[in-house]
Amino acid sequence: MKRFAAVDLGASSGRVMVGAIGGDGRLDLTEVHRFPNEPVRVRDTLHWDVLALYRGVLEGLRAAGPVDGIGIDSWAVDYGLIDADGRLLGNPVHYRDSRTDGVFEPTLRKLGEDKLYALTGLQKLPFNTIYQLLAEPLAPLAHRMLLIPDLIAYWLTGEVGAELTNASTTQLLDVRTGRWAAGLIDQAGIPGRLLPPLRAPGSVIGSYQGTPVFAVGSHDTASAVVGVPAADANFAYISCGTWSLVGVELDEPVLSDESRTANFTNEGGVDGTIRYLRNVMGLWLLQECQREWNVPDVRELLDAAEAEPFAGVIDVDQPVFLPPGDMPGRIAAALPTKRSGRGAIVRCILDSLALAHRRAIRQAAELSGKNVDVVHIVGGGARNELLCQLTADACGKPVLAGPVEATALGNVLVQARAAGVLDGGLPALRSVLRETQQIRRYEPRGDPDRWQALEDRLWG
Repeated sequence: MKRFAAVDLGASSGRVMVGAIGGDGRLDLTEVHRFPNEPVRVRDTLHWDVLALYRGVLEGLRAAGPVDGIGIDSWAVDYGLIDADGRLLGNPVHYRDSRTDGVFEPTLRKLGEDKLYALTGLQKLPFNTIYQLLAEPLAPLAHRMLLIPDLIAYWLTGEVGAELTNASTTQLLDVRTGRWAAGLIDQAGIPGRLLPPLRAPGSVIGSYQGTPVFAVGSHDTASAVVGVPAADANFAYISCGTWSLVGVELDEPVLSDESRTANFTNEGGVDGTIRYLRNVMGLWLLQECQREWNVPDVRELLDAAEAEPFAGVIDVDQPVFLPPGDMPGRIAAALPTKRSGRGAIVRCILDSLALAHRRAIRQAAELSGKNVDVVHIVGGGARNELLCQLTADACGKPVLAGPVEATALGNVLVQARAAGVLDGGLPALRSVLRETQQIRRYEPRGDPDRWQALEDRLWG
């Protein structure tokens, strides 16, 4: 058995998982260390505590023991700035911080929304790296910008670079060439020196205490999509956690005006694929309600939601739901039925997420020409039985839920292939998952016309 450590940093916690892979196709995944990821507000700015995260990574690698490789993935768009001597200039700013509020719209006007989309293929999001750098007071002092997984890899190995799948989320990468968009960077007024050399998933970054550190799909969704146990190409995926990343896997980007208007994004995937998707707000709404109500066991809330009659739907992607704080109050204010009980609010969240999943999958298929026969839900949301069933009902298609640890599994599979333990393309890697991972099937039920009527009412 060969053992690979997957460092997986999420918005609320980080963990180190060890995947053991044998020549007989056996794949075992074990969590060896979990640690909190708690943002810190200093005066008026929300920061990531990246030094605490790095400490958690080191503790996890010690707990993992001897391994044959290390791979790192995290959320997208956020970064640390280092000077010419490699010193961190400040704690990275959280993408939910409001510092880009006065930058986003003027930049879109300056660069041209249609031209920006045609070049980068990214959806319109105010926290994309391009806008953060333009709001960054430390940029003139910095030598390099390192996205979060690349910053951790730099501290482990001393090697500077930018892995492609995560670089594709910055809105600074040319989606057709897979290279930094030099003309755009210059026009935006971002110092070109900040952008480090690019590297592909599967390459060796360097070593940590004699162990190779591999570039994986360092955007956690890129690794999660590798971890989708699809049997053929006709699938849609939902990487469901704090965000729901809803889309299809393509060979080429979709850069039409219709795609731009629908706010779909074309992000890089492993093996040169395109993750054609939309960001849906996801279980962030439920997590914030849990925090506000101080209810640590989500099962209690899901039981209340199951017992609640249909409570109405909201557009979960409205900007009002992006920042933290009093999420139950904001949802209750948006609910058309004005019901404020916990069961009604949670049911509203889940029905609304299922409806948003339906809409995103339908549009992704229409805009890309991709046939979708089945929907895979991976990540933490695969545990949420009510959400999985509602998504099957809303989409009118079977939902296959699992694996929960798709991101860590995708991370491990790319490492194992790079180390020569596995071979073949994504279908070969996914076949390992179908043989080894637990997957639950949900069949659609109920009246599909009701969901269509809700979609028409909410979005016209």
